[in-house]
Amino acid sequence: MSEKTYEDALKEFRQSMQERMKTMQRSAVKNFRTLNAMAKKGGILFTGSSLMEMFPIAEMAMSAGITRPVYNRGIGGTTTDDFLREIDTVMLDLAPSVIFINIGTNDMNSQTYGEDWMNRLMNNYETIIRTAREKLPDTVIYMMAYYPANLHLPWQKKEEISWMLDRTPENIAECNRRVKALADKYGALYIDVNEGITDENGEQKAEYAIDGVHMYASGYEKVFERLLPILQTL
Repeated sequence: MSEKTYEDALKEFRQSMQERMKTMQRSAVKNFRTLNAMAKKGGILFTGSSLMEMFPIAEMAMSAGITRPVYNRGIGGTTTDDFLREIDTVMLDLAPSVIFINIGTNDMNSQTYGEDWMNRLMNNYETIIRTAREKLPDTVIYMMAYYPANLHLPWQKKEEISWMLDRTPENIAECNRRVKALADKYGALYIDVNEGITDENGEQKAEYAIDGVHMYASGYEKVFERLLPILQTL
């Protein structure tokens, strides 16, 4: 029997992590269904993938004196396919008056979705927004610009960041351009709060980076500073 190579071990590890992620996603959805039944309708909803899940928005909003209910329905590893499948739980059931959505970064992967990943992402995103418009016609929708990534951190190992290699400044900028176009088409509001977390190369500032995609709370603090004037008017 041949010895297991590093590549084989890495592949098995990734498969194991994917299976674990799916289990965690199912648990999150189950928990959110319970919480939704207790939640107040007409609140402020933040929803999306892990980049939203890790945003301590409810705590920051409370600390800033925001009194309206703020709910976070971000789920780690969520793609636009996942979001569409669970759209009732992560968006519609709460009947929010305002939605902030950041979804699609997990679709930015040509290894998984092929070279046409961007069109696939935007087609799904349009379905999400169209559904929200049909089911929640009076809800104000903020479509958030994708956060910058950083593929050049000194602690990164190339073989361990293959999942994020398509998140270049150029690709993210083009995705943001298309998100803005979708917002204009469906009467939503495009919002870019990335100035404080972006370096001179258009990448995520290293001091806020956990892995080059996800951020520490200090990074989200910069995002929140730019969201606060909006939240204070709601």
